[in-house]
Amino acid sequence: MATTADVSVGSYIRYNNDICQIMEWQHRTPGNLRAFYQGKMRNLRNGKLAENRFRSGETVELLRVEVHELQYLYREGDNLVLMNPESFEQVYVPASLFGEALGFMKEEMTVQVGFESDTPIFARPPKVVELEVTYTETVVKGDTSNKVMKDAKLETGVEISVPSFVEIGTIVRIDTETGEYLDRVKK
Repeated sequence: MATTADVSVGSYIRYNNDICQIMEWQHRTPGNLRAFYQGKMRNLRNGKLAENRFRSGETVELLRVEVHELQYLYREGDNLVLMNPESFEQVYVPASLFGEALGFMKEEMTVQVGFESDTPIFARPPKVVELEVTYTETVVKGDTSNKVMKDAKLETGVEISVPSFVEIGTIVRIDTETGEYLDRVKK
């Protein structure tokens, strides 16, 4: 077990039986009161931020998390099969760790997966992906008085809103965290 003095920004701890990453960590000594650590942490299971005070010297369970860059191969049931590009070892990771961003992933993308003693605890797709538009409606000419958005279906099957000038076959950049259109890729 480690103490609060061993914790730093970016560390992973077990807090209320959940794994949390420390986002902010400050040591405070308010006047004639006892010193404490003020911590802001992100719960890796649900992504919510929480703040808590820890007494100086309090024991916390510090976790050793290894983050690996893996290549997405294919989906098998409720798991994704990922491969380490250096050792060619294949790993099964639950698809639920990717959340909504799973719809923007296609084969051969590089993703980050965090492991705590060979158990995947979090997964992150690339921040921005480039996907082709496979279907979209045509818009009426001259309707450009305001920012006109229309629905478009991407090559992975996900539907997003894109500007009216985007046509079938256009490659667009998507933010995987928000699922929003960023811009189109010029060749």
